[in-house]
Amino acid sequence: MALTLKSKKSAEQLDHGRLTSLINSMADAVIAVDDKHKVVVYNGAALDILDVNNIRAGTGIDKLIYPIDSENQPVPICDLVSAATHPTTNRDLRLKYKDGSTINLYLSIAPVHLGYGEAGQQGYVLLLRDITREKSLEEERDEFISVVSHELRTPIAIAEGNIGNAEFIAGKTGDIKAIQAALKEAHHQVLFLADMINDLATLSRAERGVLEIEPEGINVHDLLTELQSNYTPQAAAKNLTFKLELDPKLELLQSSKLYVREVLQNFITNAIKYTQRGGVTLSAKTSPKGVTFYVTDTGIGLSKPDQEKVFDKFFRSEDFRTRETGGTGLGLYVTAKLARLLHAEINLESQLNHGSTFSIFIPNLQ
Repeated sequence: MALTLKSKKSAEQLDHGRLTSLINSMADAVIAVDDKHKVVVYNGAALDILDVNNIRAGTGIDKLIYPIDSENQPVPICDLVSAATHPTTNRDLRLKYKDGSTINLYLSIAPVHLGYGEAGQQGYVLLLRDITREKSLEEERDEFISVVSHELRTPIAIAEGNIGNAEFIAGKTGDIKAIQAALKEAHHQVLFLADMINDLATLSRAERGVLEIEPEGINVHDLLTELQSNYTPQAAAKNLTFKLELDPKLELLQSSKLYVREVLQNFITNAIKYTQRGGVTLSAKTSPKGVTFYVTDTGIGLSKPDQEKVFDKFFRSEDFRTRETGGTGLGLYVTAKLARLLHAEINLESQLNHGSTFSIFIPNLQ
């Protein structure tokens, strides 16, 4: 009889050892509790996510885990455990630490029959995972879809409406000027869509890290003259001037012509978009190690808080004058991505209602 009890005890100890070894091999935090919500066993990952040095066996789970909901209200962990009559998961909670900081929490609770200890002992296994980064990516994706779908809808609707008007006028009155005006506006919206798609394509490549630099000799004088020629009509349409100021000592710049042009185009487009009176000046100065480009406008300018966020993805100022113009808030974010790729340094000087100057130093790449 004594031998049988000893064998049973050894078997239970072996089961306990196997279970402990198994859960310690898991990357996720695992905590097993009994039916009184007292800790029976846990793994090393549990110490990490709970930010503690050790957990005493028999400690109440409510003394270790402090989940809160989306309204920052505490959610009793014992209530969650008791309510788990079958395996359940939750991705909408956050874990609050004693210093007040939080993480997004994945919590799985499964009622189990603990395979060691007292015969018939019931309990629960809790699995915890920090999903802060996953949640951030999900929110970013949802915001991306929301912003892009909204921004696509407006120009498509305007283009469709103007093309429909042109067709109607052609069939009814044949007024050439009215038809041309409608088609011109539709064409403008199509160009806006093309620019947006270009930003999205560049952003996609940048986010995936597949953009490559192919340095070549860039004639800065020719590049800026070309940009002035391309954007002067757009500026003139708003009764703005577009000036070009070039350092006579400019030499060839060794960099990616494609990305240098895109960076400058984004600065110029924004300058024209947010300037109502005055004009835009494009300039460049040489240095021993590269070229500094400047795009200066007499536009609405940026407040100090907006200057800190202007290169963030999807950022759109709350200034009503900004909201009057379309845009996804991706242009300057893409610009910042390209600048890092070019090993360039961007600087912004702006004063609300007094214009802005975006400058970028682009070094020679070997």
